[in-house]
Amino acid sequence: MNLPETDNVLPHSSSPLEQDILIKNILLTHDPNGCFLDSELLLCAMENIMCHTTSEIRVPGLYFDAMARKIVRDIEVVGSQEPLGLIIHKISREILCKCSVEGDSHTRTMVLFDMLRNYRWDAKVVLVLAAFATCYGQLWLLMQPCPVNPLAISIAMLKQLPSNFSALRPRFKALNLLAKAMADVAKCIIKFESLPIKDVKLDKETMTVTKSQIYLSAYWVIKSTLTCSSQIRDLTAMKLEQIIHRSNLACHKPLMFSEFHFRHSSSITVAAWELLSLVYKLGRICSQLRWQVDVCHQQIETKLHQKLLDLSEETQVDNQEVLHMLFALRDDTPLIDCSSQKKLGVSELKNKVVICIVSKPEPLPIEELLFLVQQTYDHPHHNKLERSYEIVWVPIPSSDTWTEAEERSFDFLCYSLPWYSVRQPWLLCSEVVTFIKQKWNFKDEPIMVVLDSQGEVTNSNAIDMALIWGDRAYPFSASVEKKLWEEEKWNLQFMIDEIDSLLTKLVHEGRNLCIYGSQNLDWIREFNSKMKEITNAGLQLEMAYVGKRNPSEHERNILATIDLEKLSGSLSFTKIHLFWRRLESMRRSVLRLGKTANTDHILGEVAALLDMDDENGQGWAVMGSGSSMEIVRLHGARLMDCLNLFSVWGKNVGKLGLVGAVKSAVEPPALPGHRCQSRVRPFAEGLIDETEVCNECKRPMEKFVLYKCDTRE
Repeated sequence: MNLPETDNVLPHSSSPLEQDILIKNILLTHDPNGCFLDSELLLCAMENIMCHTTSEIRVPGLYFDAMARKIVRDIEVVGSQEPLGLIIHKISREILCKCSVEGDSHTRTMVLFDMLRNYRWDAKVVLVLAAFATCYGQLWLLMQPCPVNPLAISIAMLKQLPSNFSALRPRFKALNLLAKAMADVAKCIIKFESLPIKDVKLDKETMTVTKSQIYLSAYWVIKSTLTCSSQIRDLTAMKLEQIIHRSNLACHKPLMFSEFHFRHSSSITVAAWELLSLVYKLGRICSQLRWQVDVCHQQIETKLHQKLLDLSEETQVDNQEVLHMLFALRDDTPLIDCSSQKKLGVSELKNKVVICIVSKPEPLPIEELLFLVQQTYDHPHHNKLERSYEIVWVPIPSSDTWTEAEERSFDFLCYSLPWYSVRQPWLLCSEVVTFIKQKWNFKDEPIMVVLDSQGEVTNSNAIDMALIWGDRAYPFSASVEKKLWEEEKWNLQFMIDEIDSLLTKLVHEGRNLCIYGSQNLDWIREFNSKMKEITNAGLQLEMAYVGKRNPSEHERNILATIDLEKLSGSLSFTKIHLFWRRLESMRRSVLRLGKTANTDHILGEVAALLDMDDENGQGWAVMGSGSSMEIVRLHGARLMDCLNLFSVWGKNVGKLGLVGAVKSAVEPPALPGHRCQSRVRPFAEGLIDETEVCNECKRPMEKFVLYKCDTRE
């Protein structure tokens, strides 16, 4: 990047000494007291007004669309006892009502600086621009009356405003060009003020040069605003005959831009030239300032990225510096409690485990989102933790800018979730977003990055842990994940967890339960018919349809049929999705530990369920009870064969249990050489009718008669 040709931002006659004196005088009026204003939002409101003044469409009033209303609603002046509207009114009165009676433009500019002494540089400039836009917008409303707006017509008549301002088009065009030029300079000042200079120091020379340009740029924006306001005052005092006379003078010959300063005969031309000369001056100021701010941004970007990397590698006393660097570089209250809408600082998270859910503004399908809420904030274990951890949602858009759809999604969820959220995620520094994408490996899929109480990352993605165990996984570290898998057992209780309250109740009561799935409605009817024959024979067994992986509209129709024909119990469509999503989380979680389906029993069972594709229209079923590890999984023809053999294995249910009885019928006998238990029991009446079960293979033991001589030597 080449430095543009330097030029004094004061008139060419100004010397460096005069500039230094002006800067010192400006600084004497600067005494910030912590007042904070979202200058970018207020500037958007100002530009919205100016946009409507340049519209050729005559409307009965200033139109604010939904975005404009949102902007105005969200603007507030933090730390001030006066509301924003009153502040702007006072500035409007100063720049408009007193512009003709109190001194020259420089003196009045310094008066405005003194009025705004408590604000930052960006806020000073934008507040004055907002006041100017308000005055100009009010004039424009009166200039465009139409039959459906009699109030505007009446006010314009009282002010004796002419109905035709077409002769003043050059002047209005110049006013709009100047407003745009002032807004462009204000954007440069806002960009500089938003840089995290307190946290990442700039080079001394760069800082000195940039700040000097900021002071002088603010001066010329405010001074230009006074010039605009003076012309607005002249326009409101102008009578029809004056406009006609001046219009005749101006319209004898088409006026070229280079001829403006030669045609003093037309005051309209002179006024337009005065404005256009300021447009040119502010254009040069903006070019220089934009270059200088870009230099600062590049320095900040390099140093901030390195500081973030250093913090992630170093051991901290607490999590405050890490969280400050991530979220609070531009805002002292960067977080919001979605439940209460209370603004929060990062100090609220001190000494807590912080889970950052990083996602697009639409984080998860609504079903998964609700389940994640259930597994964290609504989990039975949550109250025992006494808020030892907090979840912070960090929305990051797909591109560098936020779309309207993404903002709507964020606004909706920010009022709906029980978590904390970044309050204005569009204010996150680009370097922080880059760090999250590169260091935390955020792509498109949501991740849950866990920071311990010292701000160290202890798990790069705990979303699977949360979906599997909920709050039982606290503090959600990778080491806890490994420990949980070492202790976990494959049973119906683990498989169902808290997805469905009724199934959970049945599991906790130790009931026999059969969950099944298929996309073939005929098979489902046949399967349930067989199961009813079995239950009618006296077997206590509960049934639940859990559909298939990636359920579609077809599953909705099956659920409706199951309910209509009262075939069996079932999960809802949403819970079917969650059941399979949780199994997918299990598989990913175990695979992260380096295990395989051949070496890990749980992974093998989960993989088998997930891989059932039902190509032949045949279903599957899993039977078990409570927390027992005895589970049998059957698929297709083998399942129906088992049901047809109920007369064989049904009589063993009382002794072997449901799973043991089924296994005795469907599993092959032990191979030759298989060594199981032998057991000798004293004879008792009725013993011959009882069944003994091998503790090793869980199959019925064969009965033998042993005769032993009881004669003692």
